[in-house]
Amino acid sequence: MPTSPAPAHEQTLKNLLAAFNGESNASARYAAFAVKADEEGYLKVASLFRAASRAEKIHAANHSAVIVKMGGDAPVATIEPATVKTTVENLKEAIAGETYEVDVMYPDFIKEAGEQKNTAALRTFRFAIEAEKEHARLYTKALEHIQHCVDKTCQKLSNKTTYYVCPVCGFTTEKAEFDRCPVCGHAKEKFELVS
Repeated sequence: MPTSPAPAHEQTLKNLLAAFNGESNASARYAAFAVKADEEGYLKVASLFRAASRAEKIHAANHSAVIVKMGGDAPVATIEPATVKTTVENLKEAIAGETYEVDVMYPDFIKEAGEQKNTAALRTFRFAIEAEKEHARLYTKALEHIQHCVDKTCQKLSNKTTYYVCPVCGFTTEKAEFDRCPVCGHAKEKFELVS
């Protein structure tokens, strides 16, 4: 029977559970958004959504591992049905979600874990925030391209693209122009390829 985490760590455990559930839902939502992007002919955006979905699964798994390490039970996510709209609307929603995680959620969680000197929680939260920054950047770039091309005179992001996803921290990139992951130091040749 697992022991309960020390009372001082209860808030960090709650934060880990919230992050686990949030990342699990983001993974499911982005997978649904990828299907819609494929349907609309935005194959590069679909690839991006699939890569980000995989990264969110990695974050959820990392959070789960820390929860168990802290003495909690392995969490089970409550997956909410995804509301899928147009790819433009889905990108806007994704940007809003990633921005919230980067500007509000993870900074608060990192502060709390730091105050509790919980190095395992700090590590998983820091890995996630760095990956989310890149997701927000990639989503914003894709949205700007689509909005710039509303007159249909330029390429509709119709080429499937391969993204590189770090299996340790979830860092996601279109161009792996490094030897080791810039977030966690994992070897580039071990990255997962998602398209």
